[in-house]
Formats: sequence, structure tokens, C-alpha cells
Amino acid sequence: MNQDTSIDSPALHTLRTVFGYEAFRPMQGEIVDQVIAGNDALVLMPTGGGKSLCFQIPALVREGVAIVISPLIALMQDQVAALHQYGIKAAFLNSSLKAQQAAEVERQFSNGELDLLYVAPERLMMSRTLNMLEQSNISLFAIDEAHCVSQWGHDFRPEYIKLSILHERFPTIPRIALTATADEATQREIIERLALQDAKIYNNGFDRPNIQYRISENSGNAREQLYRFIRNEHDGEAGIVYCLSRKKVDDTAAWLSRKGLRALPYHAGHSNDVRQQHQERFLREEGIIIVATIAFGMGIDKPDVRFVAHLNLPKSIEAYYQETGRAGRDGQPSNTWMSYGLQDVITLRQMQEGSDANETFKRNERHKLDSMLGLCELTTCRRQALLRYFGDTLDAPCGNCDNCLSPPETWDATVAAQKALSCVHRTGQRFGVNYLIDVLRGSDADRIKQFGHEKLSTYGIGKDHSAIEWRTLYRQLISRGLLAVDLEGHGGMHLTDASRPVLRGEKKLHLRKVTKKLSSGKQRSKTPFGKAADTKFWDALRDKRKQLATEQGIAAYMIFHDATLMEMVDRRPQTLEQLGHISGIGSKKLEAYGNEFLAVIAEYGEADSDEVNDTTAETIKLVCGGMKPLDIAHKRDLTLNTVYAHLSKAIEQAEIELGDVVDLDEASLKAIRFAIEQNDDGKLKPVFDALGGEFDYGILRCVKSDMRIERQ
Repeated sequence: MNQDTSIDSPALHTLRTVFGYEAFRPMQGEIVDQVIAGNDALVLMPTGGGKSLCFQIPALVREGVAIVISPLIALMQDQVAALHQYGIKAAFLNSSLKAQQAAEVERQFSNGELDLLYVAPERLMMSRTLNMLEQSNISLFAIDEAHCVSQWGHDFRPEYIKLSILHERFPTIPRIALTATADEATQREIIERLALQDAKIYNNGFDRPNIQYRISENSGNAREQLYRFIRNEHDGEAGIVYCLSRKKVDDTAAWLSRKGLRALPYHAGHSNDVRQQHQERFLREEGIIIVATIAFGMGIDKPDVRFVAHLNLPKSIEAYYQETGRAGRDGQPSNTWMSYGLQDVITLRQMQEGSDANETFKRNERHKLDSMLGLCELTTCRRQALLRYFGDTLDAPCGNCDNCLSPPETWDATVAAQKALSCVHRTGQRFGVNYLIDVLRGSDADRIKQFGHEKLSTYGIGKDHSAIEWRTLYRQLISRGLLAVDLEGHGGMHLTDASRPVLRGEKKLHLRKVTKKLSSGKQRSKTPFGKAADTKFWDALRDKRKQLATEQGIAAYMIFHDATLMEMVDRRPQTLEQLGHISGIGSKKLEAYGNEFLAVIAEYGEADSDEVNDTTAETIKLVCGGMKPLDIAHKRDLTLNTVYAHLSKAIEQAEIELGDVVDLDEASLKAIRFAIEQNDDGKLKPVFDALGGEFDYGILRCVKSDMRIERQ
């Protein structure tokens, strides 16, 4: 039996008592088993899928200290602070520590006083560090953000390539490499460079179903569209806005601030102090928007980022996936939004050609940009295409991207494309898009007369389309490889071999229509509750969380995630034991914060026992329709505990019968009833233990509610 399914498992015991979760997520238990047994693992798991627990639990179960190789100081500090909240002994070694602080961490490490030690790859490779490790009891090595070993990686770190030394110098210590971003080629490179040929590969897929993907062309007012998107759907919520240049970051952050949003800029041109200050505010305050270049984000473990927006085109699907993956790490509904234009394509290609990289690298980067453009111009489900790029599959359209929610119109662009391509040819294949559009639309600009282009057959033949439509068409022709940009010159267009069949009428061209819609998503309420009383209760819980976090100088989510507070609203626990059954509340947090939150519940969270609220009614409706509790949890994006709380309440109020909820044989039902009757204090943990953990707490709660009905 796998450790994740055994009540006697140290791993499952640790998951429940330390981290406050009843069961492992898919694959987590198998991965934990693999590492605890002393074996290597390569873990491919989407952001927010629970990668950290895959090495943190083995670190607590195995003897010795776990070494976690992490690429960023911010990530180390964030994870160590979060682990301290669980009562776990963790520390980090990096350049942010003073000599005396670093010496104290090394002392704790050498004396075996730590469970986990986070180090940067540069620090790890120092002879002094390696010698220190060789003299200590190491439980495992965890290599986080493992895609950094790839020479094609978008966050390439040369020191990561040297991490094969771990296998050479510590051959008996298990290694676990983890990443959320790796196509098949990168996966092969991770295995090769880290000498993980014998490692078991765990691929949990790349799908993030809670994220909605939305991409649109920039029709000239992208910044205004972004503002309306934030105000309409995410007012007062945390988000990240990515821009291509530092200047655009500063301008956009200042503009959003003038519009009344709490927006802060972040890029490599700012001092370390400014970047640190803005990052800390983003992590610790609620409703902060960071406007950033790609210098921001990797390793930021903030779970309640509700949106990620792009005002420019990312350079690859890998970059897009990782950046958008910073939204909704807590599993709650989140949005991604992008506006891109022709100038983005030209700028990125100029940056690629102007780099000092070799031709092989440049060719690979061009291919990645072409793939990103293809995703943007797509007319079918974006999620299916995104997953396919990473070797993953989705059998049916997702229903949660702009193309699924509002299927785009297409049009036969063959004739228009022939006009556009012919204009490129007849003007000498040396002019940029703006000039070509002027010729097509019959502009009387002096420059056109200077070259004599008002006499061309293509002059004025494009008046039936707007300048925006022509600009979109040219971008689509570039993305499909029918036109190329003279990157060494001034952005002039020239024909490719692929354009000839279209020019000769041998090939039809159907393209996406220009759309003027500003949003494909539904406007979302700022709270997930329909009742004013529930919203007031929710706000009170968040205020308490913020107060406790401020007192300790930590981020609010390190106290409890939003999902945990939502479960408090839904279940309204009245005792410490009941509170301890809520997901995300381990023994340390229960001891530290339990009474504080019970006081809030007592003041704001008293439920009307005579009323079945709307969310409970929906659960009842689904179970009466034949749906199982686990399926209801997945469908409604609730925890299984919450679903069982709804059902046990409904049983007690005679809304449904026990048989509608649980499928137990007579012997099991009899055993549960007997165990409950033998328990005088009414608590379920002794019942759970007496039955050997065979039955979920939710099932026990439902049986107990049924027994109360029988006594009435």
C-alpha cells in the first residue's frame, strides 16, 4: 500500500498534523513515497499544484537536513517564513545575510538543528559549502525551478548546469528536481544535465483549469482596456502587469496610479532597495498591482494573485505560461489578459537578432516567438494549444478561454492579403507597415509623391479597410511567415517564399477578424458570497488575518490562504477541534491562531440553523441528481470537507437522507455507529482513530447527523 493511503504513514501524518490537509493531491503521495524511500524523482507539476510539499514532507520524515537549491533570494525568504508558521525549522544561506547571521545558520545546520536549508546554486557550488555538506547528515536534495538547467531556458542560470556534482559527490542521497515549465526538449535536457536517468518521472500535466486565458490585438487603446479590465473584474485585488521595456513599466505604473489604482513599478533599472520595498508591499499588502518587466515573478509564492496582464507579447510560450501561472496559485478563479501588436513582433525580433548568442540559439528563439504568435492568432481553444505545446492533451475545448467563450469570426482574407503582399513587392520590399498602409489607403503624404508611389497599381486599392485592419493583416501575414521584417534595417517588409502561392491565387487564406470587444469574461463579484452577512463575516476574517500578519511582519497568506477562510465562512466551526478539520490548519497554526479566529466566528459567523443557504442548496441539488461528493467538490471548486459539511447539515435538517450521500454496506455502517456511540465527548477524531482511518471525517460527520435525526 502507498504511504499516502495508509493511516500509519509518517508522510500522511505529517501532511495532516503539520500542514492541515486531509489527503494528498494527485501524484503528491507517490512522489513523497519515492523520495522518502531514497529514490530520485523528476516532477513536472503546474504552478499551484503543490510541488513544495513533495520535498518538504520527505524533509520532515527522513533523517537529516534537506538542501533546497532555489534560484532567487525572494523565493527562499518567502518559503522559509511560511515554513516557520508551520513550526518547521528552516533557514536560508544567501547574500542577503550578514556574516554573523550566515555563521549562525551554518552552526544550526552543522548541529542538525534544521529540517530544511535553502541555498542559491552559486552558494552551493562554493568549495566551502560542499565541504560543509559532506560533513553533515543530508536527507535529500531538492532542485527547484529545474528548467533553469536548460541552455534554452528563459531564466538561464549557468550554475544550474553544474548541479550534476550532487550525483557525483553525494551518490546515495535522493534528489528531486521540480519545474512547472518544461517542454519535452527541456525535460530531456534536465535529465541529461542533472544525471537523472534513473529518476522516476512524474508528469501531473500542465493544465491550470482555474485560469481563464484572454488574448486580443492592440487596437490603439490597450492601456485603457487594461484599466477597465482591472476596475470591472479585479478592483481591489492583487495582480501583475508585464511590459516589454522599463520605460513602459514606469509610464504604465504612474498612469494606473493616477487613475486611482495601487500600482508599483519593478524592473532591473531600479535600485535593490526600491525593488525590495515594492516586492515586500506586493507580498504583504492586499490589492497591490505590480507593473514589471520579466525581472519580476519567478519564485514569488503569493497565492492570491487574481490576474496577470501583458501589455506586450511575451517572447515564448514558456515565458507566457510561467508568467500567467503566477495567477491563482490558491486554485481560485483567476484571469489572464493580453494585448499585443505588430510593433511587439518587430521589437522582439530585433532583440533576438541583436543579441550576442550563436545562430543555433537565435534560430531556437525565433521558433519560440513564432509559436507564441501562433497561439495569439489561433481561432480555436487556446488551452488545448497551450497544453499541446508542452506535450499535454485536453480532449475537449476548455470553455474557459476567450475563443471558447466568444468564438472569433474568421474571413476570407485572400484578396486583401494579395493586395498587401503586392504593395510590398511594388514598393521595392524596403518600407515599413505604416508606409505600406498609407499607399494602400491612398494617402497624399509628400513622402509617397517623393518616391512616385502614387502611380503604382496598388495605390489607393485598400480604402475598403481601415488602417487598424490593415495593420492587423500585416501582423498576421508576418506571424504566418508570408512576410519577413528587415531587422537590420528600419523594419522594412520583404516577401518570403511562402507568400507566392497566395499571390498567385493557389492558396486561400482565412484569418481572424479584428474584434472590438473589450472583455470576454464575466464580471466577478469581489467576494465569493451571495449574502451580505457572509460578506461581512468574510471581511472580518480577512481583517483578523491582516492584523496578525502585520504584527509579525509577514504576508497575510502565510497565516491562512483565502481558501481556508472561505471554508470557515462555509462551515462556521465552533470549537478548536472543528476548526482543526478545516484544510490548511495544522496543529501549530491551530495553537497559534485558533482562538483568535473562533472569536471572530462567534461575533460574525453565527449561522441561521433554520435556513439552508444558497451554496448548501446547490450541493444538495447535485447530490440528489446522483453526483458523488468528490465530483461535486471538483465541479464546484470546493474542498471535499466543505461538501460533506453541506451534506451533513442537510441530513440533520432532513433535507436529504444518509443513503443519498454515502454508499456503505451494513457492516461498515454498524461499525461507524458503534464507534460514535462509544465516544462520550462527541469528538470525531477518536472515532476516526478507532476505525483505523478507514472512513473520511466527512462520512463520519454525515453518519453522526443521521443518528441525531433518529434520536429525535
